[in-house]
Amino acid sequence: MGTIKVTKKRSTIAETEKARKIMQALGLRKTGSSKVHKDNNCIRGMINKVIHLVDYQLSR
Repeated sequence: MGTIKVTKKRSTIAETEKARKIMQALGLRKTGSSKVHKDNNCIRGMINKVIHLVDYQLSR
């Protein structure tokens, strides 16, 4: 399995509480912050829920 680098590109001010909790679970706080996660279905599902707020890059 590879890794996924997730970067926060937008603020969560006008977002729902669920989207805020997902961003917190991904470890993203400030705009522009990045985090590397293992590539698995759980992480991909969280990214799909907040795809409008993040950029991601796959590494193998």
